[in-house]
Amino acid sequence: MFIIPPYIRFALIAAGIIGGTALWIAFGFWYGFPFLLAGIILLLGYIFLGTVGPAAKAVQMQDFNRGEQLLNLTLKPEWLYSANRAFYYMMRGTIALSRKDLNAAEGYLKQADAIDVPTANEKAMLKLQLAQIEANRRNFGAAKKYLKAAKETNVKLPQITEQIDMLDTALKQSGQAKAAQRMGKEGHQMMSRGGKRRRPKGR
Repeated sequence: MFIIPPYIRFALIAAGIIGGTALWIAFGFWYGFPFLLAGIILLLGYIFLGTVGPAAKAVQMQDFNRGEQLLNLTLKPEWLYSANRAFYYMMRGTIALSRKDLNAAEGYLKQADAIDVPTANEKAMLKLQLAQIEANRRNFGAAKKYLKAAKETNVKLPQITEQIDMLDTALKQSGQAKAAQRMGKEGHQMMSRGGKRRRPKGR
């Protein structure tokens, strides 16, 4: 899909609206109308689509600083078309995760989760990222809940299914380790209680 870089879009908007207005004044409405129309369409695209497309390319290339700079050029995230708004918050969350800022990442991802994410791949990735955050916090119950939701999307993309399987294995291992640790503590407590018994007096 062809994506217009933000600064080129801004230049085209200015050229269309200013140039169209100048032609309208100088030669009449119909001379300036095509340029005005093009400028207005580009402006509306910027308002309702934002800079999500160019930012997504940067994030896919792991250039998170560039992705953040491009997202900052979005005029009003709350004005974005719903799918783009969800992607906007998902990318904000991904950037925060890359910087180990779990609280900010969780906030952005939950904002995306509150919007109807359009495809199974994005839904699965969103739930997976939330599961990873909870796993990092050792909130294994919440992590399993999000992981279950990721599985229920029936995603087929290998890169995502592999990550789901890896996290599933890690959570199962952590659960087994936790159970073993709990059993060990209980056994230690029983031994301690047993060690405190009074010995029978010898005659």
